[in-house]
Formats: sequence, C-alpha cells, structure tokens
Amino acid sequence: MLRVAFLSSVALDLAMALAMIVIALRYGGQAASGGLASPGSALFELLLVAEFFAPLRAFAAAYQERFHAAAAATALTALPPLPAPAPERPVRTVAARGVSVAFDHVFFTWDAARGPALAGLSFRVPAGETLILVGPSGAGKSTVMEILLGFVRPDSGRVTFNGADIATLVPQALSRLTAWIGQQPTLFAGSIRDNIRFARPEATDDEVAEAAHMARVESFAATLPLGLDTQVGEGGYGLSGGQAQRVAIARAFLKNAPLLLLDEPTLHLDPATEAEVLESLKRLTIGRTVILASHSSAAHGFGGRRLDMRAG
Repeated sequence: MLRVAFLSSVALDLAMALAMIVIALRYGGQAASGGLASPGSALFELLLVAEFFAPLRAFAAAYQERFHAAAAATALTALPPLPAPAPERPVRTVAARGVSVAFDHVFFTWDAARGPALAGLSFRVPAGETLILVGPSGAGKSTVMEILLGFVRPDSGRVTFNGADIATLVPQALSRLTAWIGQQPTLFAGSIRDNIRFARPEATDDEVAEAAHMARVESFAATLPLGLDTQVGEGGYGLSGGQAQRVAIARAFLKNAPLLLLDEPTLHLDPATEAEVLESLKRLTIGRTVILASHSSAAHGFGGRRLDMRAG
C-alpha cells in the first residue's frame, strides 16, 4: 500500500511539475521576444494546472482506500473459525449486589505462533475487593478484561461470577454486572449529557447530573457555553483526554454496576490530569469489586492485592 501511495504521489507531482515547466517555457519564450500579448492568460494556465490534476489525485486516493479495504477484508477472511458452541446449560443470572470473580486454570491463545496469552491463570477476587494486574505489555492483562466483558471465551478453564460460569450468563445480565473504563473512552457525536446517559438510557436528568458531579464533569462543563448540553464530536472531539475520561467515569457512576474493570484508564494523561482522574476513580471504586490493569505507579495507590501476570 505504501509503495503504491508513494509511486502515485511522485508520478502526479512530476507530471504537474512538467506541465508547469512546459507552460513557463512557452510563455517565457514569448515574453523574451516581446510577443507575450496577455500575461493574464499565462497566469491563468499556471493556476489551472493544479485543478487539472485534482481529479487524478482524487482517483489515486480512492485507489489507495480500495487497497486498505482489500487488506481489511483479507484479514477478516483469515480469522480462525469460531470455536464449537458450548454445551447447552441452564441460563443463569447473578445477584447484582456483591460480585466475586474467579479464574480457574484459564488458558487462552490469540495466535498459536505467539503462544498462549493466558497459561493456566488462576485467581479469586472477593466481593468488594480490588485486584491490580501488573506485568509488562503483552502479559495478558487486557485479555483478562476481554474475557470478563464476554468478548472472547477461554480455550479451557472456568471463569465464574459468584460461582456461576460466565458462559451460562445471558449477555444482558453480564452487561448489567460490569462497568468498563479503558485507555481511550468511546464518545459519540452529541451532547455531554447524552454521552453520560448512554450507560443507562432511562436515567433522569437529576441522575445524570449527580453522576456528572461525582465524576467532576461539572467542573469543566461549567466553563462550556451550554454546560452538559454542549455538543462534542465523534470520538470526543472538542474535549481533552482527561475530560473525555471523566465522562467515561460519569457513565460508570450512572450505571452503578457492582464490578468495575479498569484497563489502563490513565495511560495517555499528563501527571496533573492523571491525579484528578484517579481521585474520581477512587470514589467510584467504593463498595465495588475492582480489577485494575495499569502500568502507572500512581494507580497502585488504590490498595488491594497485586497479581504479577508475567508470561500470562
């Protein structure tokens, strides 16, 4: 893709330069001999060169986008087949107060060539306690989060919530149990209020305002023209990284789920903003079961047990 992009860009630049040289030589010769009747015509043709090549540049860009799409399609078709469906079990839910989480000899592999991401991982987090996952990048911390969110299933071993196998939980029940805050929160085009309410669409304005207060969203919303009704762009355009992260924390306050998953929530923040976000997160963790994956030394101020996940 890079080769095609560079070659097409160079070819178009050379062609445009050649066209301008030809025009310059043509009218330059006429000017030197005193036969240039209209300097405006010469200037017009020079300016027209860029417009003449604009459709070719658009075509080249579309051609490169086609390469990107083809590469994405190839990657999708190369995905391994879905695992065999789990045997039918009674559908279960778990009480939403006090959730304990346990991993029992869990194995999981994303790519066989790179080895297992989790190799016999076992731990238990009692209800209301905090577990901090530590270890280098690639140790499997985010894989634990993916499993707990129900995005992937272990190759072997069991993951349980209050003793109930995660595979037996209906997706709606699993969603009600968990709140997740990642490295880059997903925000949508709309108002700040709408982005907070996304966690619980039936919430009242008073509940949204209370969640914004607990997450300190109102401290920066008060400086915006329309407060919580200020519009933000897709991906949180118009908000800083710390402000977007506080909107994500407000969502978690509004959802009020008993299990809180934090995956490097302060990774891209400066120290001052990180301290403010961590203060809001500490308020959020009160009374909840928390699993935190973070490299930040400040995040270790949460307390709780630490699990070294080196080598999965």
